[in-house]
Amino acid sequence: QVQLVESGGGLVQPGGSLRLTCAASGSIFSIRTMGWYRQALGKERELVATITAGVSTYYADSVRGRFAISRDNAKNTVALQMNSLKPEDTAVYYCNAIIRYSSDDPRWSDYWGQGTQVTVSS
Repeated sequence: QVQLVESGGGLVQPGGSLRLTCAASGSIFSIRTMGWYRQALGKERELVATITAGVSTYYADSVRGRFAISRDNAKNTVALQMNSLKPEDTAVYYCNAIIRYSSDDPRWSDYWGQGTQVTVSS
């Protein structure tokens, strides 16, 4: 059993900052890519940023230069530092990880957190 638990969402004014964190726990042998997605009301879920185990990063055009993703491989955590927030960043943010749970099983599985609300409003 693997769980991803997010924290750090909330209400912030435009131009402000928030830091989201996500911790993976349970039966984990290895984590490949970790990332953040978001889903605004009435819209489809979209990719925000990803980071590989080798710490290569990818950002959506809409957040590049404002957001920074990082991970701690020893603690199985991923963080998203969000700066210069805009009202259009308002969404539920989901943590995602591609995890191999056992050395005996070569399969990789996709796991999601429960989501944390980020609201950018004055």
